[in-house]
Amino acid sequence: MCLSRALLTGWVLLLVQVLCLEAVPISMDKTKVHVPEKREPEEPPAASVDTGLHYDRYLREVIDFLEKDQHFREKLHNTDMEDIKQGKLAKELDFVSHHVRTKLDELKRQEVNRLRTLIKAKQDLEGGNDIAVDHQALLKQFEYLNHNNPHTFEVDDLDRLIKSATNDLENFDKDRHEEFKQYEMTKDHDRREHLKTLDDDERKKEEEHYDELRKKHADHPKVNHPGSQNQLKEVWEEADGLDPEDFDPKTFFNLHDSNGDGYFDEQELEALFTKELEKIYDPTNEEDDMVEMEEERLRMREHVMNEVDSNNDRLVSLDEFLVATKKKEFLEPDSWETLEQNQAYTDEEMREFEDHLVQQEQDLSEKSFDLQKQRDDLEKQQEQLNAQKIELQQAVEHMERLKSQKIEPPPEVHVEGNAIPEVHAVDNQLHHEQEAQQPDPQNTLQEHHEQQQQHHQNLAQQGLPQARHDLPPGHQEAAQGLHNVP
Repeated sequence: MCLSRALLTGWVLLLVQVLCLEAVPISMDKTKVHVPEKREPEEPPAASVDTGLHYDRYLREVIDFLEKDQHFREKLHNTDMEDIKQGKLAKELDFVSHHVRTKLDELKRQEVNRLRTLIKAKQDLEGGNDIAVDHQALLKQFEYLNHNNPHTFEVDDLDRLIKSATNDLENFDKDRHEEFKQYEMTKDHDRREHLKTLDDDERKKEEEHYDELRKKHADHPKVNHPGSQNQLKEVWEEADGLDPEDFDPKTFFNLHDSNGDGYFDEQELEALFTKELEKIYDPTNEEDDMVEMEEERLRMREHVMNEVDSNNDRLVSLDEFLVATKKKEFLEPDSWETLEQNQAYTDEEMREFEDHLVQQEQDLSEKSFDLQKQRDDLEKQQEQLNAQKIELQQAVEHMERLKSQKIEPPPEVHVEGNAIPEVHAVDNQLHHEQEAQQPDPQNTLQEHHEQQQQHHQNLAQQGLPQARHDLPPGHQEAAQGLHNVP
């Protein structure tokens, strides 16, 4: 609702002639109506007006700098609203001072950087690079400036700014209707879902309580038709403290033109409906919804604008106001139907809304299932990686142990002054087994020597030679060695 109230300055973006117009003199009988004397107000700081547009700050800063140029102010004063909308005023940008153009260039560069940052952040928030980017939708957000030239503020930029803001503000009420419809359907849907969680007795009590609240809300004084003579007279009497018999439209207009610019903007119009809204809504009552109260206020403002604002500039001039006070709708209005008499949505729209919610829930459930599955897969992969890590650590530790056994020098054993390396137990055992399996060479030679002696004796008995060289090859040296053994 703050968004809508921000709009109520009445077409700030078109730089309307408001800046230079003077208030219309009050024509009335001062003997009957006592209007407080107007003091010359001190120059107040300019109000920070929020149009509700996502480029609101950029828009206001551009306007502020253009207002400082005398040439542009004069052209603005002499250009009608239709010419402004068609872009004729934008061409005057070529004649503003160099200082203003430099400031506008700087504003545009800052705005381009801001918008690019926001778009990048939005992409990251919605899924980053995994989601296809709708470039056309992104470029649409640049429509109020020429993004192909991000460095200088040109005539085309001012023309785009005026046309974009005009179109966006004209669609404001349409978008607001849709938002409020969504709000009402969501509220009703949540109430129905809550009833499903209750047992029969609790459900019956809840429904009875709901019907009672609806009846209490509908039980209020008659609401005057917004903008009608009866409605304005009530403000004249109760808010202004004046005699209803002395009601004068021109005086009323000047009393409630709070900024004295000669126009009723949207905010000034909405202020006129406070008394009517107080008949229907009380923030202390359970049955009264303050969101609905603001929507009712906007409905009243929209209705009056449609009836009175003949040139569609989102402002009501004094002339337009006086013309409206002579119409039959002003003098003999129809009754005003409040929100409780006009449901914001149809049964068909409610069914479509609930079907959409069901589909959203299914999509979220599928996404949740997919995410859970991905999580389980990642956990399994993590477990496998942890197991592989443990195996690798064990293998590394084993290799380190083997490496340390080969590098460290073995202890020495001293036998009769000679250092003999200590043989590994396994090697000793193997060596002893090999020695046990191999014959002793001395025993072998002894046996051979005995055989030779027996052989010599046999030869002696037979009268054969017994020379050593008669021994078979290879045994002569062995025999010599045997004789040398002590």
